[in-house]
Amino acid sequence: MKIQKRHIVLAALVLALGTAVYINWQLSGSSPSTTSKELGAASYVNATVSNTATDDEAVETAALSKAQKNFFATERTKRQNTQDKIIDEANEVFELESSSDEDKSNAQQSIEKMLKTFTIQDSIESIIKAKGFSESLCYISDEGVTVIVPDTELNDTAALVIDDAVTTHYQVGYDSISIVGAN
Repeated sequence: MKIQKRHIVLAALVLALGTAVYINWQLSGSSPSTTSKELGAASYVNATVSNTATDDEAVETAALSKAQKNFFATERTKRQNTQDKIIDEANEVFELESSSDEDKSNAQQSIEKMLKTFTIQDSIESIIKAKGFSESLCYISDEGVTVIVPDTELNDTAALVIDDAVTTHYQVGYDSISIVGAN
């Protein structure tokens, strides 16, 4: 008689479990939802053209206008001329026999600071280009960092990519980073 009670209780539990599974399946729907957004879901941030874009749109997005190319080339030339001028002035101080040791030391420190700044600027520009931007310029000053990219490439994720590139190579707060779109 004990065996029959155990079988009845066991059968009732199996039936209850089966009913719960069936009700859960009915309430949740038979197909899983694929378009719902989940909290904490991660996605890669990059500036590549999506698969839904046509080839013409990709070329149009990637191509810089002639004015943009001229702007970036002109600014690079200006920056190179400024760098050369500073180095030439420091070399003059070194070559003058009348220059004191203090003047030579100051010139040496100035060159070292300038070279460090230019190296950081070049690193930031290289990272920004590696992240998918066709062109970039970076200027570091006492007020902060200014990054110039083509305005056609600015989108929702551009600021995040640029901020990350700047803060990994230069200690500056996000509020001291300025992003400018060149048209």
